[in-house]
Amino acid sequence: MKLYNTLTRQKEEFVPIEKDTVKMYSCGPTVYNYFHIGNARPFIVFDSLRNYLSYIGYNVTFVQNFTDIDDKLINKAKEENTTVKEIAETFIKEYFTDADALGICRASVHPRATDNIDAIIEIIKKLESNGYAYAKDGDVYFSTKKFNEYGKLSHQPLEDLEAGARIDVNESKDDPMDFALWKKQKEETEPAWESPWGMGRPGWHIECSAMANRYLGTTIDIHSGGQDLIFPHHENEIAQSECANHAPFAKYWLHNGYINVDNVKMSKSLGNFFTVRDVLKEFKPETIRFFMLSSHYRSPINFSRDLIIQAQTGLERIYTCLDNLEFLAQNAVSGEIDDDVKEMCSSYKKSFCEALDDDFNTSLAISVLFDFARDINTNITSVNNKETIMEVYDMLKELGGVLGLLQKQQDKTLAEDIEKLINERQQARKEKNFALADKIRDDLKAQGIILEDTPQGVKWHYES
Repeated sequence: MKLYNTLTRQKEEFVPIEKDTVKMYSCGPTVYNYFHIGNARPFIVFDSLRNYLSYIGYNVTFVQNFTDIDDKLINKAKEENTTVKEIAETFIKEYFTDADALGICRASVHPRATDNIDAIIEIIKKLESNGYAYAKDGDVYFSTKKFNEYGKLSHQPLEDLEAGARIDVNESKDDPMDFALWKKQKEETEPAWESPWGMGRPGWHIECSAMANRYLGTTIDIHSGGQDLIFPHHENEIAQSECANHAPFAKYWLHNGYINVDNVKMSKSLGNFFTVRDVLKEFKPETIRFFMLSSHYRSPINFSRDLIIQAQTGLERIYTCLDNLEFLAQNAVSGEIDDDVKEMCSSYKKSFCEALDDDFNTSLAISVLFDFARDINTNITSVNNKETIMEVYDMLKELGGVLGLLQKQQDKTLAEDIEKLINERQQARKEKNFALADKIRDDLKAQGIILEDTPQGVKWHYES
């Protein structure tokens, strides 16, 4: 398997630090609101990568944090006359509601910044004793110029980075490029913790360094997130982690591309900013996941209603293939699995894995699923061997499942009710009661259920 490493700007053979074990950290949300479609992309992509690594035999420990103390949470709490803790609790719960809908699995650990204050203070103390941090008026800053490799992830020299740096009015740091590790308490109502520098709270960047170190160790295999996090967040994580521990922080850095909305960069100021909760009011969650994985993760992706509808149609095509197989199997006889079909399944699995082994190319992997479905439709629909039919059915579902797709289960009670109505319709047709037969068909269509008369009998599917 090869992955594109942002740190080296090239594809590299993936070799974990410990054999058969992967330690992976992915930046999670700041929980002051519902997460938006830009957040959804890394959540879906790196959840799928974790799934694939497990599928090919690695023991994966996957950590995704919650930032539950931040200026945004403090401001939101003031606006709503509530507490930061209540805001965080609300939107952590809402995160899981939307993440579950999108098929995003729980991380091995979901640490919160506020549960790791001691670990954060310890790493800041290390940086201070190592000469990389300094305290000023209750704040603590990291001195970027003391880390000679600062800028190695974003591939920008310090001089270029300095050009865009500034010092806020309320900051007392020595250099514009220095960043806060610890922030003193400004108001008594602001959440704060005791520390060697007085009452305060952690800066944003230090949280992830402390939590990655606590739950995964000094050096981890993969650190991932959106392209927007390369600088300054991930650059600062590297600086503080490596200066505290005198060891590399992460071996592979993976970043997904931006999302544009109707070919324009998503922005609140432009009014083209959508939360996942908004989008799910119109589109099915699996359609959104399928859409996000239909492009290579490093490429920019254009989010538009027309493209989502195209994704929905594509996903339904594969589901129709699965439905056809399930229907065929109900009426087939038992027998030995055809050797050619075994070879067919093995070949598509190989192509699917080769696509994902090449820098996790989910776009190509999904193309393999389409090819597999097309091959099934061409060559399996005339087969009357139940075991052969289920062999391709299981393989198509298995490969889809690696990407968190094609796992939708029909409601059994609903299916039984529909089958009952189909039987009533068939009986009505035998009795030449075509008015009743047509009414049953039209009533089901009004519920989004389409009946199809085939040589093998009547089958049904949901309307696309």
